[in-house]
Amino acid sequence: MSTSKRWVAAVASALLLAAFIVPIARTQDRGHGGRIRHVLLISIDGMHALDFINCSKGISGANGGAPYCPNLAELGETGVNYLDTATSKPSDSFPGLMALVTGGSPRTVGAFYDVAYDRSLAPPKITTGNGVAGGNCTPGMFPGTRTEYDEGIDIDKTKVNGGASTGDGGINSIDPNKLVRDPANGCAPVYPWNFVRTNTIFGVIHAAGGYTAWSDKHPSYSAVSGPGKGNNVDDYYSPDINSIPVSLPGVTGCDPLPDQTQVAASNAWTDSFQNIKCYDTLKVNAILNEINGKTHNGSASAPMPALFGMNFQVVSVGQKLIEKSLHLTGGYEDAVGTPTPSLLSEIQFADASIGKMVAALKSRGLLESTLIVISAKHGQSPIDSPRYLGISTTPSDPVTTSPATILENCLPFSESPANANGIGPTEDDVSLIWLSNSCTTESAVHTLETQSPATGNIAGIGEIFWGPGITQIFNAPGLPPEDDPRTPDILVTPNIGVTYSGSGKKLAEHGGLAHDDVNVMLLLSNPNFEPKTVTSPVETLQIAPTILEALGLDPNQLQAVQKEHTQVLPAVQFGADEGR
Repeated sequence: MSTSKRWVAAVASALLLAAFIVPIARTQDRGHGGRIRHVLLISIDGMHALDFINCSKGISGANGGAPYCPNLAELGETGVNYLDTATSKPSDSFPGLMALVTGGSPRTVGAFYDVAYDRSLAPPKITTGNGVAGGNCTPGMFPGTRTEYDEGIDIDKTKVNGGASTGDGGINSIDPNKLVRDPANGCAPVYPWNFVRTNTIFGVIHAAGGYTAWSDKHPSYSAVSGPGKGNNVDDYYSPDINSIPVSLPGVTGCDPLPDQTQVAASNAWTDSFQNIKCYDTLKVNAILNEINGKTHNGSASAPMPALFGMNFQVVSVGQKLIEKSLHLTGGYEDAVGTPTPSLLSEIQFADASIGKMVAALKSRGLLESTLIVISAKHGQSPIDSPRYLGISTTPSDPVTTSPATILENCLPFSESPANANGIGPTEDDVSLIWLSNSCTTESAVHTLETQSPATGNIAGIGEIFWGPGITQIFNAPGLPPEDDPRTPDILVTPNIGVTYSGSGKKLAEHGGLAHDDVNVMLLLSNPNFEPKTVTSPVETLQIAPTILEALGLDPNQLQAVQKEHTQVLPAVQFGADEGR
């Protein structure tokens, strides 16, 4: 057996290990008085700890100085608020989401970015919706391929339901012919839930007899289900955020959509401050239906989930969008985080929506038995919006290129900027670089340092991680069994504010390692908690074991928790003296 096969077999064996799981109905009474029976997990993508401080206390220059997230502020009155919370690194949505549900980092989970690379996998059968070229797969041969887990694997990425023949999307929207393939498994397509290397809280809770539900922005984010057949999330809903915006019958104020300037075939929901609220309302309504004992679309009765939740996109859009057609600009007014009117409106929308969820829980007598966890997959950089710097977005810009462009002849053609039909490199306000055999890592780093030196920093380089620097954060890059086929050879973090984009439609981005990228709000709330503020550093990956602990399940049933020794969040207890 080849070393690659042995490595893949070892990983597969590890994923089959299962700890003893006691059904939830039994564990809820184990020293917990049965108090927490449900967990509502909310990701307000982009929401910094600073945003929560400002909106809950009020800030001069916004909303007349009055608090502008009263519902979040009220949850904080019976909540534990963590001020120094870090997301995954990189701070992209995909690894950020995996941190929330696995308790692990990319080192263990293997999720680096929506679009990344794996040296041990093979291309999909056909070209994806975003340009990852189809190719050949031979069992036992490991050519390496671009990996894509975003809207590009939809049957039809232009449709809000992902092109599913029936229903409103979910895992039925995934086209298996657009999935990368595994030569160690007969070239079988690698579904999102089997791309991740570890189990998730959804898998643990589902196996323990708990009903689970989740709503997110792509069918591919069904990766939250964890290894198996994709059924650890009993009710998965995923209207695709990059589909063409369409009228939404049944959604108040969204039929027709309020912003008709952004409904062309070239548009997505993220192109409009108004339309993105309609998009997020789809998921808000799903949560309300689930609280009220129904499936996400309200079509059938369902148990109240033991674990359920969604992500909001409105704040992320509000932080970075420039909508030229309406002369609207998002982001912040200053370094203290005063939101522009456009961003303020998005924060208020998310807050009001969460207020509706809390009201629904109260009306059904479920609030006291529900732990509400509010955080974010990622932050957004920079908060000080005038410091945003794209590639040649104005004539005087000092940043004229990106690391991947400098090294385009060293990259696999599937991700090279030289590939006009490809999906492009993995670059936002970070640059992840996987090299082809044509260049050594040392020579590639030398090229970056030579062509973008400190005295003529045309790529805005802040720091280059490679060699021992990479292994501070990830496993060593290379081929199995000794090395990790998914780790990039080089990671470049640019100077604060620099983003490798020539778009004139944004003034912030995420994915990097800067403070504004990785610092997010984190609030755990329940009516039986007394308010606390925690200033010691924590990570979003600690949310996963904390959720299991709250439900009376063993956090060590998470494989990433075992491997990375991830701790339950401090300053919260689940028992007779809960939160006191």
